[in-house]
Amino acid sequence: MENTFPVLSTAILIFFILDPFGNVPLLLSILKNVDKQRHSKIIIREMLIGFFILVTFQFFGERFLSIFHLETQAITIAGGIIFFVIALKMIFPDPGGENIFAAKKGDEPLVVPIAVPMIAGPAALATLLVLAKTNTEHAGGLFISLFLAWLLASLVLLFSPLLYKILKVKGLAALERLMGMLLLIMSVQMFIDGIRALLPTFA
Repeated sequence: MENTFPVLSTAILIFFILDPFGNVPLLLSILKNVDKQRHSKIIIREMLIGFFILVTFQFFGERFLSIFHLETQAITIAGGIIFFVIALKMIFPDPGGENIFAAKKGDEPLVVPIAVPMIAGPAALATLLVLAKTNTEHAGGLFISLFLAWLLASLVLLFSPLLYKILKVKGLAALERLMGMLLLIMSVQMFIDGIRALLPTFA
């Protein structure tokens, strides 16, 4: 029986990595000095640029990994560890962290910092490298998962002013921690899958 690609669960995983709820306050901070009439256009433009970068990494990231002759099990275990660390940072954020993305007054952001690294950041790119390497026969399914996650994240960021008014800082922080908890569970499962796949090689 042919294995089917878990499109929905993979989309949820990528959505957690993109962390749009955690980026809402940051996005509003970046755009606070920009004309409000331009906000939607800027967000859509930056999301499209970020999506292009993510898709590029999906289809060409495996070639990068093949240069270093990395095995699938190693990628799976490393991915689990990466997601574990990301999840911990989502659950226990640094209270003294500074906003390194703060733009100068009156500037309109282009590529940096919304498209990169807010959308196509190191965590998202590493995730796609892992998923592309471990699902080489399901490139189409992975692309659909990426598109769904990106689309949902885009909608969250487009409605960021409304979400901020409804949920406030504490509500958004609670959502981010919930996403972190779920990602933590998924990272442990990914680590277990990688170890399980390695066990027969030691027999």
